[in-house]
Amino acid sequence: MLKELREKVYEANMALPRLGLVVFTWGNASELDPETGLFVIKPSGVDYDALTPESLVVCDVDGKVVEGELNPSSDTPTHAYLYKMWGDKIGGIVHTHSNCAVAWAQAGRSIPCYGTTHADYWYGEIPCMRGLTEDEIKGAYELNTGKVIVEGFEGKDPVAQPGCLVRNHGPFSWGKNADKAVYNAKVMEEAALMALRTEDLCAHVGKPLEEARAPQYLVDQHYMRKHGPNAYYGQPGQK
Repeated sequence: MLKELREKVYEANMALPRLGLVVFTWGNASELDPETGLFVIKPSGVDYDALTPESLVVCDVDGKVVEGELNPSSDTPTHAYLYKMWGDKIGGIVHTHSNCAVAWAQAGRSIPCYGTTHADYWYGEIPCMRGLTEDEIKGAYELNTGKVIVEGFEGKDPVAQPGCLVRNHGPFSWGKNADKAVYNAKVMEEAALMALRTEDLCAHVGKPLEEARAPQYLVDQHYMRKHGPNAYYGQPGQK
């Protein structure tokens, strides 16, 4: 089942260590098939060197295994809930423990937009979700992680902000497919590193952080030239 999608999700998962976004087995990628409502995800705890397209697991949007001999990623309920709630907007999800993004999550801070590199991809800050309560963690932890993300995006557009941080945990990113979700995961990690260095430098020279933030008109210009109705960045037909 879903042989072509398995290949795509395999390639997306293999890109994570290649891009320096995961070490050991600290990450996963999935992609939704909109026709069947099923998604393919990395199996739990399997080393990337041992991963094959055939070892990936097919699940439905309730997180139940439909096909596969291995246990799916422990984060499967999070992916499943996001697909259930946002499946008309997103088609791929990535979760990593990339270094700089995790640092912001552990600090419980959203990543401010300090410049145009960030603004090209996120319309505003990269938001940090609230921490899960003890009951949420002791209950359906991974499912509740998805619910906290959806709750935190009330009034936000997950297409314009294609990822977030979960407090004390790490980054989740998404996109139209798994490949784009990987791309956004790498952008988030680079934005996290740039913001961290910006704040360090501001502290060193005594510059208030509010003065370093990109003005809204600059954010608007850079985001809209790539993603707005009259976008002009890139070539015709390029997505």
